Amino acid sequence: MQIRPGELADSGAIAALLTDLGYPTTAALVAANLPRQLDHPDATLLVAVEDDAVIGLIALNFIPQLALAGDYCRISYFCVAPEARGRGVGAALEAAACDLARAQGCDRMEVHCHSRRKLAHQFYYRQGYTESPKYLKKPLN
Repeated sequence: MQIRPGELADSGAIAALLTDLGYPTTAALVAANLPRQLDHPDATLLVAVEDDAVIGLIALNFIPQLALAGDYCRISYFCVAPEARGRGVGAALEAAACDLARAQGCDRMEVHCHSRRKLAHQFYYRQGYTESPKYLKKPLN
């Protein structure tokens, strides 16, 4: 398995992973949105590849802080293909994300993970994440 930056050519595989994660989308929509992620100076996308097939992804945003010394890295999307789960793909992607975050000057990782994603919570706890008390959101449309 190799971990590398995501590419526009990965759009179809990324769409399939996002759909499996619960965000139904198309390769065309991902291809239209992906350049913003790839070109943004405070964002990155890593993919796990095995036998030329994308089997996992992690999308990151690096967020600067005003009142604290260290910035933080937020995981915005993280998924491993069902057939590749339980083989260390997620742990390898998360470790690579932590390395990138440290290199960007971040002192912590954050992820928002819906309460229905029990298996994901177990994964994050195994990786050393702790629960934060509250997450609020407001739709803008």
